[in-house]
Amino acid sequence: MKTVLITGCSSGYGLETARHFHAQGWNVVATMRTPREDVLPRSDRLRVVGLDVTRPDSIAAALEASGPIDVLVNNAGIGLMGAFEATPMTTVREVFETNTFGVMAMTQAVLPQLRARRSGVVVNVTSSATLAPMPLVAVYTASKTAIEGFSASLAFELEVFDVRVKLVEPGYAPTTRFASNGGARMQGLFPDAYAPFAQRIFASFAQPALVTSELDVAEAVWRAANDASGQLRFPAGPDAVALAQAR
Repeated sequence: MKTVLITGCSSGYGLETARHFHAQGWNVVATMRTPREDVLPRSDRLRVVGLDVTRPDSIAAALEASGPIDVLVNNAGIGLMGAFEATPMTTVREVFETNTFGVMAMTQAVLPQLRARRSGVVVNVTSSATLAPMPLVAVYTASKTAIEGFSASLAFELEVFDVRVKLVEPGYAPTTRFASNGGARMQGLFPDAYAPFAQRIFASFAQPALVTSELDVAEAVWRAANDASGQLRFPAGPDAVALAQAR
């Protein structure tokens, strides 16, 4: 029976992905910064482990508690919307610490066991913001685009060890906590000069033609984790699929 470790499982994509892999019969290590046992089913195939991907000691402790894993799903991330001009560099660095460096740190920590066994998959969850330019998310997009390039290159150097790297690119999912999770971080990021533009953007978000669900992403992660072909990118959700096809 295979084991998957998923980061950022307290809500949204991570939570649904943990449920999906468990339903498929896998052992699941569901990690979250503040562990909550109540959001997932009780099962001897599912463990909730505390993990802060920005702290090396937390990563080491989580992997020690998890034991051998077959698939790493780097899902943990933080959202940010706002005018770049008004975004403090401390906030930029905070976003990159989780969305970019956290993914790299988790991957680096897991690779020795995958390489030694000559098997395994790393699935990195990015965003459809990497598929087409989107306004007011310059910092967030940069943090996710970095992982796109990182993953594409890493896939080549791990191929010789039979370790696969995959990207899942979710579309716009209004039912997740993306906005609320980043709410405090976004205070003051919409100066008056940008207000008319921002209002138009928010109005378009309120009436999207296509949207992504948490299950869309969970199913895409499942496909990516079990894909034996050379496919790197897996757009998740009808809007992300449309963007990928238009490229």
